[in-house]
Amino acid sequence: MPCDKRMPAPLIHVHGLCVERERAILRDINWTMNPGEHWVILGANGSGKTSLLSVLTGYLMETRGSVSIAGATRGRDDWRELRKRVGLVSNVLNRMIEPDEPALSVVAGGREAKLNLCGRPLESERRTALALMRRTECTRVALQPWRTLSQGERQRILIARALHSGHSVLILDEPCAGLDPIARERFLKMLARIGTGTDAVPLVLVTHHVEEITPLFTHVLMLCQGSVLASGPIGTTLNSGNLSKVFGEKICLKKIGGRYLLYT
Repeated sequence: MPCDKRMPAPLIHVHGLCVERERAILRDINWTMNPGEHWVILGANGSGKTSLLSVLTGYLMETRGSVSIAGATRGRDDWRELRKRVGLVSNVLNRMIEPDEPALSVVAGGREAKLNLCGRPLESERRTALALMRRTECTRVALQPWRTLSQGERQRILIARALHSGHSVLILDEPCAGLDPIARERFLKMLARIGTGTDAVPLVLVTHHVEEITPLFTHVLMLCQGSVLASGPIGTTLNSGNLSKVFGEKICLKKIGGRYLLYT
């Protein structure tokens, strides 16, 4: 029999996406993320990053256009199931978790997308949760209540929780916000480890800080005032000219030791 040489479905495919309410929020967004890629979504405050995430996770409905995730398309497939294919790590979840919820229970609840479990997780769930916490390097806080954890520890736990659900892609919404420089670098190194290897997780990092872009990331989507300003491989897309347009000010971008620095 002939070999099936069809290309795998894109992890994310957005075509002609427009969101309009009292005004245009997103305008004609086209973006494709393929297996093996790690993306950065970069833009100034108000550029449309949060709105795009809300569309991808099903909390904001498009006015026009199409959205597909791992081969399933909204409008044709059950979006409640489709939404489970996208893991979102956001500070919004921080405010939804009860202060006394143990970290281990937060991770264990990820399997069924539940928060604030009633009672202790089953032993099998505890083992799985601990294995995921080892992967995100936070087992030492497994039994600590949520209220006692640092911002960096909470982010690692939320990533472990998202990994529990087996998502096709993991979106990190400004995960370094509130971290000091040392905690930020440790966190970024942890991301590099979960984004590589045989069990690598496809990542999308949403940020407005180029300093957070490590060599792990292969592509960048640059948003400006609700539209795509540039999209493609980081090596050719992330440059001083595009950044100047994104932030509305003349910017100089330098790359030193595989990391980026921005000067005005």
